[in-house]
Amino acid sequence: MRQSKLVINCQPSIAPFLKKEVEGRGYRILRADKSGVTVEGGWKEVVDLNLHLRTASRVLWLIKSFDANTPDKLYEEAKKIPWHKIIPGKGYVSIQSFVKNDYILDVRFANLKLKDAIVDRMQEENGERPDSGKERDRTVVYLYWYLDKVHVYIDTSGETIAKHGYRKIPFKAPMIEALASACLVSADWNDDKGSFINPMCGSGTLAIEAALMAADVPPGLKRRNFGFMHILGYDNQLWKDALAKVKMKDKIKSKIVATDWNGDAIEAARQNARTAGVEHMIEFEKVPFEQSQVPEGPGLVMLNPEYGERLGEEEMLKSVYSDIGDFFKQSCKGKMGYIFTGNSRLAKSIGLRTKSRTEFQNAKIDCRLLEYELYDGSKRPDEERPAPREVKPKERLPIVEEPKEELIERPRESSDQRFSTEKPKEDKPSNVMSRLKKKKD
Repeated sequence: MRQSKLVINCQPSIAPFLKKEVEGRGYRILRADKSGVTVEGGWKEVVDLNLHLRTASRVLWLIKSFDANTPDKLYEEAKKIPWHKIIPGKGYVSIQSFVKNDYILDVRFANLKLKDAIVDRMQEENGERPDSGKERDRTVVYLYWYLDKVHVYIDTSGETIAKHGYRKIPFKAPMIEALASACLVSADWNDDKGSFINPMCGSGTLAIEAALMAADVPPGLKRRNFGFMHILGYDNQLWKDALAKVKMKDKIKSKIVATDWNGDAIEAARQNARTAGVEHMIEFEKVPFEQSQVPEGPGLVMLNPEYGERLGEEEMLKSVYSDIGDFFKQSCKGKMGYIFTGNSRLAKSIGLRTKSRTEFQNAKIDCRLLEYELYDGSKRPDEERPAPREVKPKERLPIVEEPKEELIERPRESSDQRFSTEKPKEDKPSNVMSRLKKKKD
C-alpha cells in the first residue's frame, strides 16, 4: 500500500473528539471537518488507526481522484486504476458510495458503473472477475462523487469500527460504542480521575468503554477481520506487530460502578463486559439509580436517561429528571456529574446549573452532554457562578483549509453510517417508564 491520504470518518458531532484522539496518537491533521479528519499514511498507519481509534467509523485509503460528469466518464477513469494489483482475483468486492450528480437518479447505478470498471479491468489483466455484493466483510470500495469531482477509496475498515464488538446483548435503546467513547473523551475520563459511576447503565456501554479506556485496551483488539486484510500486499505480520506493541492493564486504579433497577439490564451489561474482557473491573448492582453506591473522593457520575419520545412520557419523566438532580446534590458531592439527553425541556427539571453543554447527535436526535460540577459545600453559591457555556463542534474544531471535496460528506441514505439505536417496541413500556408505572400502581 503506497502512502496516500487517509480519510477517517465518524458519526455526526463526534469530529472534535476524533480529532483529539487522532492527534493524541501522534498524527498530523491535514484537514478537519464535521465528518472527520484527514491524515497521511500507508500500511502501518492503516493498521494502527483501525486498531486503536474509539470514536471513528471507518478509515478510507485514497486510491485516485479525477473529474467525471457522466456515468460513462466515471467508468472510463475508474477502469484506468490497476485493480488487479489491489483486489484478489478470486476475491469479493462491495461498493459503497455517496453520490450527488445530475446524471445519477439512483446511487445503485453509479455503484454498478464502478463495479463494472473494476471487474472489466481485472478480467483483462488476469482473466479473473471477483464476486460482488453488499457484504462488507472483504474488500470494500468507497465512491465519493460530488458534481464532477470523484474520489475513489478503499474502505480499510470494512465493517464499521464505531461498534467495538462486545455488545452481543444490546438490551433497550443502546448508545453506540463510538458515541459513548466520545462522551468519555469530552469528560476527559482516564484512570487517574477517581471513580466512574454509571446509574441507569442499560446494556453497560458507558461503563464498559470507561473500563476499556482506563485499562488502555484498544477497541479493535478482539476483532479478527478488517477491510485492509483483503487488499493485495497485506502481510499479517503487520497486525501481529501492532498487537505486540499494545500495553494493557489487568488492574485499574479506578472504581467503576454500573447500576440499574432492571435485572435483565444488569445481566446484559455483565455479559457484554465479560465479552469485552473487563467484567472484573466493574461492580454491577441491581438498584434504582438513586440508591447507587457512590465511592468517596473524586470521580465522574454519568447517566443516559430516557428522552420521553412517546406521547405522554415526557410529563411522567419530569419526576425522574428531578430525582436525578436530587441524587447529584445529595449523594455525589465532590464529583463531576454528566447527563446525556435529547430532551432540553426535561433537562430543566434537574434543577442544577450546568458547567457546559456539549452537542452530540444520537441517530436523528439532537442531544447534549450536560456537565455539572457537584460542589461539596465549600464552593460559591449558584448565583455567583458564571453562566454555562455552550460547546459546539465548530467552536472546538479549527478547520485546515484544503479543497473541500477531499473530505467525505456523510451519505444520508447509508444506514450503516447512522447511529445504531434499537428503539423499544411500541407495544411494550420502556425501562424507566415501566418503573414509573409500577410506582404508580
